[in-house]
Amino acid sequence: MRRSSTLILAVALGLAACAGPLTSASPIPSGVQGSPVPTDSAPPPSEPSATSSPTDAPAALAWEALQVDGPAAREDHTWTLADDGVAYLFGGRDGETVFADTWAFNVESLTWTELAPPRSPQPRFGHEAVWVDGVGVVIFAGQGGPSTFFNDLWAYDPATNAWTQLPASGAIPTPRYGSCLAVGPDGRLWASHGFTQEGTRFSDTRAYDISAQTWTDETPSQGQRPVERCLHGCWWTDDGTLTLYAGQTTGLTALDDLWSLDAGRWSRVDAELPAGRNLYGRARHDGGMLIFGGQAVDGSYLADAFLLADDASVEVLAPSGEAPPGRAGAELIVDPSNSRAFLFGGRTADSALGDTWVLSGL
Repeated sequence: MRRSSTLILAVALGLAACAGPLTSASPIPSGVQGSPVPTDSAPPPSEPSATSSPTDAPAALAWEALQVDGPAAREDHTWTLADDGVAYLFGGRDGETVFADTWAFNVESLTWTELAPPRSPQPRFGHEAVWVDGVGVVIFAGQGGPSTFFNDLWAYDPATNAWTQLPASGAIPTPRYGSCLAVGPDGRLWASHGFTQEGTRFSDTRAYDISAQTWTDETPSQGQRPVERCLHGCWWTDDGTLTLYAGQTTGLTALDDLWSLDAGRWSRVDAELPAGRNLYGRARHDGGMLIFGGQAVDGSYLADAFLLADDASVEVLAPSGEAPPGRAGAELIVDPSNSRAFLFGGRTADSALGDTWVLSGL
């Protein structure tokens, strides 16, 4: 259901992420109306009485801060909703502190639980994660320190509470941070673009076959492609097209472009889009991507929410209630069973955040 389009912007001064490798100076997603009570003046039984059918009014779109204890404040983590109604969080950073912890958030009970798997991936931030049926939460790449970048794949199985590194061969991507990852219609994991040390950014696209444990280079050999970047997002549309949106490139804090990879060629999508941004929260919803916040081209932090549909139309949301402070590096998940989304963490110009919010009435 489409809502009125009203843009909400809340900005706070900040620094760009991914402008270079991590250093000590670096800023390290009614009522029910029933029939009236019968009276003596009611029509005789042979005549139908006038009653109103019970209806449930749609819930108003609204933000609410949840008062729950959870992970320490952080940004650049991953938070992935599984098919069991639990969202699994891994890693992230707060300044120079880099995490390797695993947490579970139950979207029904609204509770956080810290898990203790016997083995975990190395501490990292700026990695990507997806849910893969039959495998679990799969994470890819990330950064662990000023010159430590990863190109590995790990899978977390909630049933066994275990992380396992996935073997890989073939056209393995260069280690990177701030890439993107999405499960394609072919079942492969598609990664595109990213950043590594000495300011090097990529514009390649690669796919990992879980069964064959092999990477393939899917970078188009002809035509244009999205400029080298990091801190963007990519996803598959319902019609089977890989879409890439926004991010950051050399000399430009925030991009505002939208690209489509179809039949082995990238093409830029002509669309009227919101302000450019990087490190925005995002989650698949209602034939598009629900997007919140991110860092703007002037380095400030955004607090707007909108749905970027597969047809490139934009529905700007105007929730009631107190909105989350503008931020970047947060994670967003959508709970479709209850028509709501959840937001956790991120950073402002001053610090990392450890708050959990719910957006009801989607």
